[in-house]
Formats: sequence, C-alpha cells, structure tokens
Amino acid sequence: MSDTASAAEPAAATRSHPLRAVVLAGGLTFEREVSLSSGTQVVEELTRAGLDAELRDADAELLPGLAAAPADAVFIALHGATGEDGALRAVLDLAGVPYVGSPASACRLAWDKPAAKSVVRAAGVTTPDWVALPHSTFRELGAGAVLDLMVARLGLPLMVKPASGGSALGVQKVSRVEDLPAAMVSCFAYGDTVMVERFVEGVELALSVVDLGDGPQALPAVELEPASGVFDYSSRYTPGLTEYHAPARVSDEVAGRAAALAVRVHEALGLADLSRTDAIVTPDGEVHFLEVNVSPGLTETSMFPMAVEAAGHELGTVLAQLLARRADSER
Repeated sequence: MSDTASAAEPAAATRSHPLRAVVLAGGLTFEREVSLSSGTQVVEELTRAGLDAELRDADAELLPGLAAAPADAVFIALHGATGEDGALRAVLDLAGVPYVGSPASACRLAWDKPAAKSVVRAAGVTTPDWVALPHSTFRELGAGAVLDLMVARLGLPLMVKPASGGSALGVQKVSRVEDLPAAMVSCFAYGDTVMVERFVEGVELALSVVDLGDGPQALPAVELEPASGVFDYSSRYTPGLTEYHAPARVSDEVAGRAAALAVRVHEALGLADLSRTDAIVTPDGEVHFLEVNVSPGLTETSMFPMAVEAAGHELGTVLAQLLARRADSER
C-alpha cells in the first residue's frame, strides 16, 4: 500500500488548486445519524490533508448545487439504502459526477445480502447457510409452519437480520424457538425480506480493503469483542460496549486467509476503491463470510479507520488519494 500511496501523490500535486471534495452524508434512512457522524469525520480528515472539503446532504439541493459549483470528486459517506443500494450512484453517473466507491450495479448486488452470499459462495468462499423469505410468504403459508422448517434446516442458534441494510439494525441472535417469532417481527420493521442464517461461533473480524491503483489490498483485520457477545447496533455505536483489537489477535496463517477472503469478496462482487467485509473465524481457523459493506462507517468507533491506522497510514491521506484518483480519471 505504501508504494501505491506514494504513486498517487504526484498526480494530485499537479493541481493548480486544492482538490475540491463534496462529502455526502445524512440521507433519509434509519442510519442518518451514523452517516452524519461519518461525514463530519471525513470532512475533518480531508481538511487536515489539505483538501477543500464540504459536507452536503443527499436532498433536492444536491444536484443543483453540484451543477453550480462542481466538485472534483464526491465521497459517499451515506449509509443505508441512500448510499449503498446503487440508486444515488446511478444518478451521479447520469450527471457525470465522479465519486469514490463501487459502481451502481455492484452496490445493488452487495446491498442484497442473500444475493451477495450466493455470488460469494459460487466464488469458493465459505459462508453460513441461510434462508431469505419475504413477509408475504409467512402470511400466506403460515408463519409457524415456515419457521419450523427453518429451524429444522438450519438448527439453533440462528441470526435473524434484514436482507438489506447496515449498522446491524434489526439483527438478533435467537437461541430458543419461542423467541424466533418476535425476532422476525422486529426484523420486518427494517424491510420486507428477512434473512435467517445459521449462527457460527467464533471470533468476529472486520476486513477492510482499499484499492489505490495497484489492485485491492486488505488492511490489517480488526477483531471485535462485544461485551454482549453479539455485535448489534448498540455494540457498534456505544463507546465502551465493544473492545477492538487492531490488528486482530489471530495467527498469521488465519490473518492471511482472512485477507485473501476479503479481496476475493471485493473482486467477486465487482467492488471498487474501498469495502469492508464482516467475517467469523471458527475455533478451527476457518473463515466464514457474513456480509460486505460498500460504504464503511468512518466514525470514531468504526473499523475502517482502525484498520488504516493499524496499517500505519493516515485516514485523511488515504481518503484524499482515493478522491484524487477519481478526479484525475475524469480529467
């Protein structure tokens, strides 16, 4: 990564003015506050790195604003559907606005967790068995009968999560059959389709990937140790509820396998620039893919910045280089 970073600097240095970056944050999703926190952090980091960075919301004023005062490149710090399902990126493509991150088509695939798991499994990556069904199936066929089949197929405990979404919203571990209906109802509050996944016991890792021009490279894995035992929304965003270890306390062999998995996921899904893969390492050292995030959190308790720091780099410098690459590709 260090060679790539140094190679990216001369291109930015030829500019007659500081690179103008617009950071998109906010949006109208369940993750608005997290996004605003990420966006504020990104603007601060980019400003320290010498860029002219402005925070903007994804609202009706965005496109007229970009037309009136064009940005050299946009950084998307939106979480949830607004920033991760590909729709906004498709609009930016229509407007000819360069942005950091994966293309719209890849985002649509990654946003759909069951579809992403299918593609990743086909690429040879291990992932826990799952079943994903819409609310209508339970209503039409009878929730009790369908849930019984799920438990018979997947066993207990189970992880119940929305089929799309981030920040672990709606995610619950279910260890007793009688708790499953309530977990499903809670999960449906975040989307029409629920994914029920076999629970895998082990060490949870956040695996960040960055591409600064020489292909995707994995950063040091970050190990998550939530006090509750489950890395849910509260564990993610409440300081003190999760202990982080960067780099992760795993063997070099396991770390190498985890890094290779993250890069394989990034490539199999057609992602670009940056991503974060969540994975579980079982006691026997096998790494299981859980899901991937095309717009990783960048708050004070987020794993991507921890991984950048563990690699010995400054977050602002890395983000600035990503923006410079996108801006220069449009020149």
